[in-house]
Amino acid sequence: MIKLEDLFNIDYPRTLIFSEQEQDPKGINFISSRGTNNGIVARVKNNSEAVLYPSGCITVPLKGTVLHAFLQPEQCYVAHQIAVLTPKTEMSDQVKIFYCLAIRKNKYRYNYGRQADRTLRQILVPSPNEIPKWVYTLDISNYTDIKKASINNFSEDLNSRLWEWFSFSDLFEIKKGKRLTKADMEPGQTPFIGATDSNNGLTNMINKKPIHPGNVITVNYNGNGVAEAYYQPTPFWCSDDVNVLYPNFTLDAPIAMFICTIIRKEKYRFNYGRKWHVERMKSSKLKLPVSSINEPDWEFIRNYIKSLPYSNQIYNFDGNTH
Repeated sequence: MIKLEDLFNIDYPRTLIFSEQEQDPKGINFISSRGTNNGIVARVKNNSEAVLYPSGCITVPLKGTVLHAFLQPEQCYVAHQIAVLTPKTEMSDQVKIFYCLAIRKNKYRYNYGRQADRTLRQILVPSPNEIPKWVYTLDISNYTDIKKASINNFSEDLNSRLWEWFSFSDLFEIKKGKRLTKADMEPGQTPFIGATDSNNGLTNMINKKPIHPGNVITVNYNGNGVAEAYYQPTPFWCSDDVNVLYPNFTLDAPIAMFICTIIRKEKYRFNYGRKWHVERMKSSKLKLPVSSINEPDWEFIRNYIKSLPYSNQIYNFDGNTH
């Protein structure tokens, strides 16, 4: 093992506040401490007073999503409390991604009360001669050549539409999952969806016949991540801590992504003491953009999602892009 500072030059940028930057869709990536979208919060106009970091650097949040390291495929500006790592010697992108994962493995050491600004340099990671050989053969074309394109050029804004409340029972038939103990799980080809807050709910692959079809939405009502919602494109089994939403309308991946996001906005209403069980969910409501006849405007929702960056990476349940 080797100290991080022995492999990388580590820079701590001065305070750069995102709200003070002028956004530009064709500008330079601005990296925040968010744990998604490579840390990119938006693109901003050139700022001659800010440090412009080169493509190929690694950004590491020191607070918030502590140590959630990302390789940056483009030049970028970086917010305060994010370290920027540049290799001291030549290093392939495959190896950089390996070190991003190695850095993330130390996340458990930190939290909001214990940040990584003082100890990042001393974190131990595998030395170059300890890197597995398979790392050097990884196909990372989808990482370094990020497919940012949207599917369409739809430009209508969410705020331009009227929104109305709809009960879950009007939109979905809600079913529970089925309990399955770890002792009864054998390795197989069927996805097992648990009440977790990551990995689309997937916790195992089991040797059981699916009990739910694909093209539905799962929502945790218990466990980690209560109210976490996921689109399930293929048939699956899920635990009894998960509710399954069978749509009463034509669902596809873009619409499901929109609905899952709206459902997650309800997280604050629930916790371990107030679970989102089936009966409570049936009486809960969901706010959606509506058409002129006061029905959910699915076509608008679909087109809006398809207009977003990276929307060309949305796949339907049989593996084809929309």
